[in-house]
Amino acid sequence: MAPRILVVDDEPHIRDVICFALERAGLISTAVRNGTEAMAAFRRGNIDLIILDIGMPDMDGLDVCRQIRKTSGLPILFLSARDEEIDKVLGLEIGGDDYVTKPFSPRELVARVKAILKRSGNEAEPERRRAIFVAGELSLDRQGRTVMFGDSAISMTVLEFAILDALLSRPDMVFSRERLMEADYGAGTYVADRTIDSHIRNIRAKFLAAGGQGIIATVHGIGFKLGSESGRKA
Repeated sequence: MAPRILVVDDEPHIRDVICFALERAGLISTAVRNGTEAMAAFRRGNIDLIILDIGMPDMDGLDVCRQIRKTSGLPILFLSARDEEIDKVLGLEIGGDDYVTKPFSPRELVARVKAILKRSGNEAEPERRRAIFVAGELSLDRQGRTVMFGDSAISMTVLEFAILDALLSRPDMVFSRERLMEADYGAGTYVADRTIDSHIRNIRAKFLAAGGQGIIATVHGIGFKLGSESGRKA
């Protein structure tokens, strides 16, 4: 079955444009008007990704994301009329996978949706599905889409998982932000540097909460690599 996308926006024209672009790309779309309807659709299930407008009455997109993240790692792509850097960072730090600003290119939006879906496992290659990586206390299972630190399960968004996957697959390599962007979104998709930095910050915070320190090391002027302290607990 084709991936199912929930479109949440209070503007009918925007909903129509997005749904038309998604369906032309072979995806299945369902549209709702506000945060309350979005939560009801989420609870019914059968959703692979949410395109979520931030600026809505009733319950804004950030509040919807916070509620969903209490129980689910379902991919979320934020949509907003505001291009403020603080809004982008906040959206990513509370668990969003990506952020697109209005006005947007429907083709670009669909490309980002497909990139997230690919990293969620819907289009993963068979050889990648079988891989399990272990570094000290840290382990990542591609097939099961799980990350563990010792006995603790670490909840990851789709793109956080993809970043950690890339770092673990080549533990001695230093990844530039551009290489991590390509690992997350595929080649040819523009993503701001701050997007990657926000995901890295989220990953570090999650492992720190589980007792893990130094999971990702910053190599100043170059990028990031798997930390040498990845097997230690605080």
